[in-house]
Amino acid sequence: MTAQPTQRTDAAPRAARAKGRPMRRPSVNLTSAERAVRILTGTLGVIVGALLLASAGAAWVVALEVLLVLAGLDLIVTGARGHCPLYRALGYVPPSPRRST
Repeated sequence: MTAQPTQRTDAAPRAARAKGRPMRRPSVNLTSAERAVRILTGTLGVIVGALLLASAGAAWVVALEVLLVLAGLDLIVTGARGHCPLYRALGYVPPSPRRST
């Protein structure tokens, strides 16, 4: 037996293709207003966190400011994509995306 060269690829797309299913984009589970608020709040969090990092002294203060920046980035990304993984895990569906049955 000869060794086959291995290629590093993302396992999720490969698994989806192997099962014959196309890759799907996560469904939108945020309202338009919530998306706008998330993007605005996240932007403010990143800006304030970056400004505070410039004058930080203690290590624990720096850690908290880095967490503020990361939380802001998370809000920006979830607002831009329109999908919140936590909402999906909790089973929450905001009023406007609900489908009438």
